[in-house]
Amino acid sequence: MVLQVQEGLLTTSPAPSSVRILVATAVPAERDAVARAFTNDSWVDVIAAGVGPAAAAAATATALANASYALVVSAGIAGGFQPEAPVGSLVIADEITVADLGAETPDGFLPVTELGFGTVTHRPPSALVRDLAAATGARTGAVLTVSTVTGTAARATELRARHPRALAEAMEGFGVAEAAAAHGIPVLELRAVSNPVGPRDRTAWRIGDALAALTEGFGKCAPVLESWNRHDRID
Repeated sequence: MVLQVQEGLLTTSPAPSSVRILVATAVPAERDAVARAFTNDSWVDVIAAGVGPAAAAAATATALANASYALVVSAGIAGGFQPEAPVGSLVIADEITVADLGAETPDGFLPVTELGFGTVTHRPPSALVRDLAAATGARTGAVLTVSTVTGTAARATELRARHPRALAEAMEGFGVAEAAAAHGIPVLELRAVSNPVGPRDRTAWRIGDALAALTEGFGKCAPVLESWNRHDRID
């Protein structure tokens, strides 16, 4: 099959009636890393949705309005909380939580839910998370969505204190999940760790290794996702 690229969308040419899976990444390098695992598959569309939750939500919602999807996956590289998520490892979210949507108060941070509105967490299908973790060896836990990447040890410590199950942080998962929820479609988040969460140290980044791990991880995910897609299971 021939790959097509249109406005950031990298996809095969599926049969018009097929139900597909949408994978939303942030940037073209992540999109291409995921797409390499699906070069002969007509049931996966991969987009580069942009950086940050707002761009991710907007692009994902647009894609969902224009095609039928059984599942949405937020994917890419991420910072990993040490030592639980070392550089090069894979993380699959069993909860997708926005970490900085709320208010700062004299007593500390209040999530938007404690202000009386909104939501801060989306939960992927638990059986699918288990099946994918078994297939890939990925760790499962919370993946945090942040609008500002952590760059200090103090911020890393604060996030872990508020979210003790957090394995990784990235910038798009919650936006993708919000768009999926608005369309009534289940969501996943899969991340490859490119750097530790904490003091900003570019010499510690392993972006190439993380992109390679992303390709390998999706290669192992493909049979599980295809089976799930065929049966359109929701738990």
